[in-house]
Amino acid sequence: MLRLGFPVIGVSDLPRAVDFWTAALHLVAGDEWASDGWRTLIAADGSGRVLGLMSSASPIERYPRIHLDLVVDSAAEQEAEVARLKDLGAGEVDWDRYPPNPDFVVLADPDGNRFCVVDLSNAPSGR
Repeated sequence: MLRLGFPVIGVSDLPRAVDFWTAALHLVAGDEWASDGWRTLIAADGSGRVLGLMSSASPIERYPRIHLDLVVDSAAEQEAEVARLKDLGAGEVDWDRYPPNPDFVVLADPDGNRFCVVDLSNAPSGR
């Protein structure tokens, strides 16, 4: 039976990406399949794999077709998390595709990979 695994992000600097994403999402770097070009990040409680990081020479896409949505429950939490992520090395993205009254903020990890911080209290679905 086919199952969805976990997202994988291509990065140019694997140690820097491990540092950023473990701190950003409160994960730990697992030893499973670890190599010079791969790290699996897992939940700190050991409950499972969460994110894969893979060395990649591919250029960053300005408008990626797939990205991560990181979610929070309020505008205040969104503001605090965006500030925390920027302190960890995320950068603001000059995003020219924001809708009116957006529920998300577009950031980029230290490698330039885009991701969003979504305020669920302002999401169009109301969830």
